[in-house]
Amino acid sequence: MDYSEKIPNNVGLRDDRRLQRALESWQPNFLSWWESMGPRLPTADVYLRTAVNVGREGWAHFAHVPMPEYRWGIFLAEKDPGRTIGFGQHKGEPAWQQVPGEYRAELRRLIVIQGDTEPASVEQQRNLGATAPSLYDLRNLFQVNVEEGRHLWAMVYLLHAYFGREGREEAEDLLHRNSGSEDAPRILGAFNEETPDWLSFFMFTYFTDRDGKYQLGTLKESAFDPLSRTCEFMLKEEAHHMMVGTTGVDRVVERTARLMADHDTDEVAAHGAIPLATIQKYLNFHYSVSLDLFGGETSTNVANYYTAGLKGRWMEERRRDDHRLTDDSIMVDALTPEGGIGQTEVAALTGLNTDLRREYIADCQSGVNRWNKILAEAGLPDTDKYRLKLPHIAFNRKVGAFASVNASPDGELLTGDDWRQRHENWLPAEVDKTFVKSLMKPVYERGKIAAWIAPPRNGINGQPFDYDYVHLP
Repeated sequence: MDYSEKIPNNVGLRDDRRLQRALESWQPNFLSWWESMGPRLPTADVYLRTAVNVGREGWAHFAHVPMPEYRWGIFLAEKDPGRTIGFGQHKGEPAWQQVPGEYRAELRRLIVIQGDTEPASVEQQRNLGATAPSLYDLRNLFQVNVEEGRHLWAMVYLLHAYFGREGREEAEDLLHRNSGSEDAPRILGAFNEETPDWLSFFMFTYFTDRDGKYQLGTLKESAFDPLSRTCEFMLKEEAHHMMVGTTGVDRVVERTARLMADHDTDEVAAHGAIPLATIQKYLNFHYSVSLDLFGGETSTNVANYYTAGLKGRWMEERRRDDHRLTDDSIMVDALTPEGGIGQTEVAALTGLNTDLRREYIADCQSGVNRWNKILAEAGLPDTDKYRLKLPHIAFNRKVGAFASVNASPDGELLTGDDWRQRHENWLPAEVDKTFVKSLMKPVYERGKIAAWIAPPRNGINGQPFDYDYVHLP
């Protein structure tokens, strides 16, 4: 990686002066966006990792860095000269190094949608520094933020390098849309939701960033090799974001369980912790909103993307089929003719959204199992009341087969009146949000942590929990 350049990169930017000038002209706009829409808490410097290599070992360097001076760069995974297309009608052909004209609009759209999510999450999380439960958590927030910024750079590079004037215009629009804006919102609904507190942040980085993992995984399979290589390296960084979510919820559950056991009560709010029922409500919300990000159960567009080689399946190379799917079928979730919840058989190509969503659901369940193990180890009774669970796939859906119905977390179909009367039992109500917000008091002293969350078992990069991860002015 060339860090002597104004824009660090491993794509030979200095050899393409026109592209280099275009990106250098976009850079001030990015920095202006970061200044106005990025983290609001002033900091002197933060203990951040910066990518220095795209290989498997020793790929990141850790140091205290002033965030405005972070070296956002353009990094693609190493090129495989012999790579061939692994699926669809072009299976077995050499991977594309340029954009085929017939797929130009579709590829640009896929890149724009992915690129739009990256700055959106930074905007959603910009106020969280003011209520960080520890310096360790504050540092993790900022690490996620700077890497989402780098992921934006990755998508902007592809737009500039391969899509001409239209790509440059799309790159500008990525900075003009804002999360939650009435006039210019982000493209996907989940990225216009608030992230007003740290429980929401941990749930977001567990559930919504996990959706990002699966979307990047499908784009990593793309026949368009620069997109594939870009997403492969992004996945390496994305793993940290999900770790923040997984262990963050771990620690919230651990603290709650410990206080429930110590005081022999479910009412831990009086002891400064988040009740298990409230944690379940936040889980229900973030999981259901994230399910919508996968789109409808069936999609002709996604079928066409697969056939064309633009977007594959999760772990495509591990699938034991012909990787064309023209004669295969899949059972997808659907409303029955009688209005109940059931399944119907469709062509495997049109059911690819369902295939990906099921991979995601199985992954999410592993986190719930992990949190329930913490509850069990605390000695809490082995009953539904003292365990977390994923709600039914039809619960709180705004996209797909179940968008037109109301369902409980157990999958019971409800009338509109029933839903209005009962939904606050399952989703965060204003009283829940107000209580959680009341706990959000900043803790900026080294080695100290807020009372509603347990400390981490390990620090970052071998450092202890009480390391000076962030220096404030």
